Amino acid sequence: MSRLVRRSLLAASLLFAAGTVASAAGLLSIAMIARGSKDPFSRAVREGALRASQDYGVAVTFEGPESEPRGDAQIALLGAALEQKPSALCIDALDTNGVIPLLQKAQKARIPVIAFGSGIESPIPVTTAATDNAAAAALAAYKLAALVGGSGKVGVLVDDQTRPASVDRGDGFITELSKRYPGIQVVGPGYTGGDQGKSSELTKSMLQADPDIRGFFGADENTALGIAKAVQELGMAGAVAIVGFDSGTAQAEAVRSGLIAGAVMQDPIRVGYKAVEAAVSVLRGMKVPRKIDTGFHWYDRENIDDPAIAALLHP
Repeated sequence: MSRLVRRSLLAASLLFAAGTVASAAGLLSIAMIARGSKDPFSRAVREGALRASQDYGVAVTFEGPESEPRGDAQIALLGAALEQKPSALCIDALDTNGVIPLLQKAQKARIPVIAFGSGIESPIPVTTAATDNAAAAALAAYKLAALVGGSGKVGVLVDDQTRPASVDRGDGFITELSKRYPGIQVVGPGYTGGDQGKSSELTKSMLQADPDIRGFFGADENTALGIAKAVQELGMAGAVAIVGFDSGTAQAEAVRSGLIAGAVMQDPIRVGYKAVEAAVSVLRGMKVPRKIDTGFHWYDRENIDDPAIAALLHP
């Protein structure tokens, strides 16, 4: 095991205080493996999981790599978690193919698997607690179409071309435009790896090759911020409409300033809560649906300070 992976195992692990008591009492234990340990989305998921652990009186461990994308580190964390023989496993997989052998191991050990966040293209997870990413991206398409007046060219940038959540966002956005807005031509999608720098450079290349692009959809926060940086550096702020996804501090500030017109955001607290709740239900012999929709919301300068919206913005 590499030194970096060992550091991830040590630094990223968290055992909730409520869970320590539950574990000592021999109650249910749930291992959660997230996409990261420091990113805003994962921290908010952890908050929701903590609330559920307290409400249901179960032990919950929460681990994730120190930074995305670290599929190898996450797989190491997953293997270490399974060695502890938890009652159930919840996972938001970075490498959806790479985790399959360990999920098969969990299945063989009769440890139910709950997917959350990105989802996994496999029958092994009993259920998936996640945003309906295709529907959320369709809302983003509707908003961007209105911003560009229902015609012209818009660019689409997505972080990954294989991760289920990313695919659903890209496809959901493009499908909505093709069905409802025939006057809009899509340029892309381009793929950014969720990297702001790559997103910025790709945006500049697209605008230089096709200066008629009137708007962009960034299907994750780093991608949206990279688009905004490029538009600003090219002196096109205000002339090119930008719609983003997610709700970290940097993107929220860009929305407040008007650099980004608005964004669709998930409810990561609800994602974490529902994942733990589903695990408890399965362990208690209850039926759960194959998919648990955790909801999404649109925010812009008009509603960003509404209490219901502000509560979901995460630092």
